[in-house]
Amino acid sequence: MNSLYPLKFKPIFKDKIWGGQKIKTHLGLDFSPLPNCGEAWMISGIKEDQSVVENGFLAGNELNELLEIYMGDLVGEKVYETYGNEFPVLIKFLNSTDYLSVQVHPDNEMALKRHQCLGKSEMWYINQADENAVLVSGFNQKMNKELYSEHVKNNSIKKILNNVHAKSGDVYFIPAGQIHSLGPGLLLTEIQQTSDITYRIYDWDRNGDDGKPRELHVNQALDALDFNFVQDVKTHYQSVMNKSVALVKCPYFTTNILHLDKKTERDYQKTDSFVIYICEEGSFELDYQEGKMQINKSDCILLPSVFELVKLNPLNKAKILEVYID
Repeated sequence: MNSLYPLKFKPIFKDKIWGGQKIKTHLGLDFSPLPNCGEAWMISGIKEDQSVVENGFLAGNELNELLEIYMGDLVGEKVYETYGNEFPVLIKFLNSTDYLSVQVHPDNEMALKRHQCLGKSEMWYINQADENAVLVSGFNQKMNKELYSEHVKNNSIKKILNNVHAKSGDVYFIPAGQIHSLGPGLLLTEIQQTSDITYRIYDWDRNGDDGKPRELHVNQALDALDFNFVQDVKTHYQSVMNKSVALVKCPYFTTNILHLDKKTERDYQKTDSFVIYICEEGSFELDYQEGKMQINKSDCILLPSVFELVKLNPLNKAKILEVYID
């Protein structure tokens, strides 16, 4: 069997009524012939939307096919034991020019019971934000099921949503159960569990492409929502040059940020997991056991678990998200 190597995949582009042009203009990804693009799925194990390898001798293979062959060598022994032949993390870029629906995702227990799949906790890293761009995360006041239901009934849910002004570099963790949405003018990286289950609660009184209101899932959402009030929904961190700085750590993924201006070694000998590099700014050279690979802005690279030591050499200042399962 040929040796594994850092894997790059073909993006899967999604046309959305709220999508725009920034995935092309800011990230350099060509989503033609779509008129607009709301999402670019960069690494996906979703059965109907699996990523296909773009580079090397494995080009043309789907991600979950590789899992069947390489198992723990690709994702780590513990990860493979837990998730089997479905890659557990989904990496996306999103661009919003209008509001996304106000929504919530179920947790694992509910999703397995209702949909025979995992739930969805996610995080957002804001790549770029227009002036006065906002997102919705959580409620703006103490909430309970009865008060919430009253606002849904009266079509006044906007009054209880927590609107946050977003800017480049901001990080938000959205655990399963947390009400959320994106406003216009945002470009972001989303890191999430491998799940595509969304309950729409409110869709801003607009119609879909067919001229009719899109389906809502108010009853399903009621059971999925976490009504706990969170005072500060933003993840606070201080970037340190040439050091790995923690952003989000949860059972489903760990994400760090690396801001590099000199060569740095990363040691994964104690990390029983794949590693994903998402190049947010600049470019760098990945120096691994059997070769080198240049990684540019918007590239998402899957480093198999068998790699224990690698070197990252920034070709100019590079900002990288580092994702794995701890």
